[in-house]
Amino acid sequence: MKSNEEITPAAALGMIQKGALLVDVREPGEIAKKAFDVPGVLQIPLRELKNRYREIPVNRRVIIACQHGNRGTIAIRFLLTQGYRKAANMQNGIVRWEKEGLPVKRKEKQQNSSSLIEKISRRLRSLFNR
Repeated sequence: MKSNEEITPAAALGMIQKGALLVDVREPGEIAKKAFDVPGVLQIPLRELKNRYREIPVNRRVIIACQHGNRGTIAIRFLLTQGYRKAANMQNGIVRWEKEGLPVKRKEKQQNSSSLIEKISRRLRSLFNR
């Protein structure tokens, strides 16, 4: 793998299935809404990378991903200065990953508490009015 390589999401998934580590540099709020649905994703927001990059194994193939690819490019440049030569940026991040139909986890929409209470009340009434 070239040190400044960019790879497609499909190629990234293939590499992950062969043992590469996916590092998601998005913010926790973004990840909570939509996340890569692959095992072992390491989540290090770009703003924390300078202090946490040592969590990333230097000799393992690493794929950096973000929302659109821009933060990933910044992360790759930083990692190169720290001796990471087996890192690649995923082109167009999770946006393209999802467009290609690759696995994502979405946050389930929370129901309005009043509508939930209303549903429970209806169910209880139906049980007791039999």
